[in-house]
Amino acid sequence: MYAPNDPYYAFSGVTPEEVVFLQQATAELSDQQKNRFFAVYSTKRKNAQDILLVSLLGFVGFAGIHRFMLGQIGMGLLYFFTAGLCFIGTIVDLVNYKNLANEYNKQMAYESFHIAKMYQ
Repeated sequence: MYAPNDPYYAFSGVTPEEVVFLQQATAELSDQQKNRFFAVYSTKRKNAQDILLVSLLGFVGFAGIHRFMLGQIGMGLLYFFTAGLCFIGTIVDLVNYKNLANEYNKQMAYESFHIAKMYQ
């Protein structure tokens, strides 16, 4: 499954599901557009392990930072002022950290695709 020259595997912590999604998303792009896509996407993408580590900060008084990282400002503020919804929200996010990262990365891939399409 691993292809040494495949740029999709250059991302840290990439999953096979994410690779398949990215391959399908960039199938119609030219090589120049793909290069632009990778340049933009690599700056926006979040590693699921980073989300997990930052979520753990919710147990030492810094709840919600992972939500800020994912662009969810309202949820981040709610978690911050309620101690991670009394730690319940933090625990749920610790269980679902991969899903949070995957949803965010799909949104960023969508945005990156449209940015890449603007370049001919």
